[in-house]
Amino acid sequence: MSEAKAVDEKVYRVQGFTCAGCANKFENNVKGLPGVQDAKVNFGAAKITITGTTTIQELEKAGSFENLKLRDEKEQRLETIPFWKQKANIKVYISAVLLIVSFILQFQYGEGHWIPVVGFGAAIVIGGYTLFMHGLKNLVRLQFDMNTLMTIAILGAAAIGEWGEGAVVVILFAISEALERYSMDKARKSIESLMDIAPKEAFIRRENKEMLISVDEIKIGDIMIVKPGQKLAMDGKVIKGTSTLNQAAITGESVPVMKATDDEVFAGTLNGEGLLEVLVTKRVEDTTLAKIIHLVEEAQAEKAPSQQFVDRFAKYYTPAIIVIALLLVVLPPLFLGGEWNEWIYRGLTVLVVGCPCALVISTPVSIVTAIGNAAKNGVLIKGGVYLEETGHLKVVAFDKTGTLTKGIPAVTDIVTFADNEKELLAITAAIEHGSQHPLASAITRKAEEDKVDYKAVLVDDFQSLTGKGVKATVNGELYYVGSPKLFSELHGKLDSSTEENIATLQEQGKTVMILGSQNQIYLLIAVADEVRETSQAVVKKLNHLGVETVMLTGDNERTAKAIGSQLGVKDIKADLLPEDKLSFIKQLREKHDRVAMVGDGVNDAPALAASTVGVAMGGAGTDTALETADIALMSDDLSKLPYTIKLSRKALTIIKQNITFSLSIKVLALLLIIPGWLTLWMAIFADMGATLLVTLNSLRLLKVNKD
Repeated sequence: MSEAKAVDEKVYRVQGFTCAGCANKFENNVKGLPGVQDAKVNFGAAKITITGTTTIQELEKAGSFENLKLRDEKEQRLETIPFWKQKANIKVYISAVLLIVSFILQFQYGEGHWIPVVGFGAAIVIGGYTLFMHGLKNLVRLQFDMNTLMTIAILGAAAIGEWGEGAVVVILFAISEALERYSMDKARKSIESLMDIAPKEAFIRRENKEMLISVDEIKIGDIMIVKPGQKLAMDGKVIKGTSTLNQAAITGESVPVMKATDDEVFAGTLNGEGLLEVLVTKRVEDTTLAKIIHLVEEAQAEKAPSQQFVDRFAKYYTPAIIVIALLLVVLPPLFLGGEWNEWIYRGLTVLVVGCPCALVISTPVSIVTAIGNAAKNGVLIKGGVYLEETGHLKVVAFDKTGTLTKGIPAVTDIVTFADNEKELLAITAAIEHGSQHPLASAITRKAEEDKVDYKAVLVDDFQSLTGKGVKATVNGELYYVGSPKLFSELHGKLDSSTEENIATLQEQGKTVMILGSQNQIYLLIAVADEVRETSQAVVKKLNHLGVETVMLTGDNERTAKAIGSQLGVKDIKADLLPEDKLSFIKQLREKHDRVAMVGDGVNDAPALAASTVGVAMGGAGTDTALETADIALMSDDLSKLPYTIKLSRKALTIIKQNITFSLSIKVLALLLIIPGWLTLWMAIFADMGATLLVTLNSLRLLKVNKD
């Protein structure tokens, strides 16, 4: 069943969407086509996903009301016609010329003369033909949208002899739609630019022959040849050569990264000075870049809480406007002795001013712009809801190892209580070689650096002591390697000089491990995880933004406090097991409501899932991070976090401004109708101005940068 569904599902790109309402209408039209089981339009990404069978011709017929053009998702993008040359805009130019000429003729022949009236009528028909076709069809079906409102208003204006105003309304509405279409296209460009990053062809070596082939024909296991200055077309692993790659398109890192044999590389990255041979590891549809584009487009389709509110509001708002207009036309002439012409005119003005264009577009254009901007800066936000929640964050909890620190521990100090340091280090390294603990690799690396042959040491009866350390027999003697806590249990109490040494090292932010027997201590090894260069600045920026910072770690309290105070973290929780982190996140949510957890997306999965917003580090190449987190920082760069919060807060502010402004303009215009001060052309101008200002305000989100 699932296989059949997968086969029947197809994605098409759509060109020509002007508004969210039109996208919904297209979706409903497509759902009614024979052979189509389901259809889902993503307005932000300008695409439609269809379950079932149909043709592009049938789909374009379903979208003929807006002259929509479709193509298969994998095909090249249709050539974009410049904004000024688009067919819909040419009709506006002709109507505008007719309107100006008719106004001049009206001054010459007088108001109501048939010559200027014919000119105004021609301007209305040419400029509003498409509008009328949609509006009249909707009127017959009793579907009330802005096309219906505008059609009634313009035809009503002509019926009561206001030909000039009717023509002005048509042209201003057409200009409004054109500007809305232009600004929405501009917002979508941020995603379309991602699609153009990776080349569509690549040099592949097969059977000792090099050939230039399409990425769709490249298979896993092919060898890709990447020359200096070329972009990589596929994800893979370097098998020969060394070079620097500019990964800005994927991770947002501005500094090129050195790549050598066995390093992972991504499609869309730019090769520097070296020649690379890359083993292809993913198909074109599975590359990290393809996943980024898919996740961002899906994110744009996810409705944020504010957008859901606007959609619900608009559902009742438009019918309410029609009822108000009808009452305004009928009641005053019937019961208050008003002039029919005057109150019909006012009713028509209510219809025009009631168009919900600015309100409907206020949220989606902001979300599309913000998510697109974030993607270009190496941050994946997986939906409008997470964008909004990030803007409300009060607390950010960090996992320590691998997040605030680099996650690569190194031995910093060795304190011996005997003369044979190398022999004791060899025993420790030999025992730890069998351990899975992260600190074990630091000890074995130290032994290798000091040229200590620990592999020659014979280890018997190795046993892990969960949460405390390990024990094993070497040369017939039982040794323990573990935490000070383990040796406190073994010896009852550590002597004062040993405790002093341990305390001094822990206060420096180091983790101490001990080599000893049942009743003696031979060696102290201090291991430290290097703090990321950006961590301190990030914590400082977050505190400056009014976000409380918390560090969660399984490390001992002294080490945790040393690192926490060095970074400026306000709250430090140490000695935590994974389940402790989870319960602490729940406590933080009870206290602060909205909490983010920043981790690696694997070990911290329960805590990430329990937080309001889960943020994964190093999403590039890590499928788990991309799948589990709500937000993925594509590089291991924590400095993207304050940027993301700043962007989210800015988006929230702009959404609130847009909704408030849209509703205020409507209320003000409706109040001006009561004394009869608002004319038809002023009403449409107010609506057009509101739509344009709301869109331009949203596009300010493109300017929010990482610095």
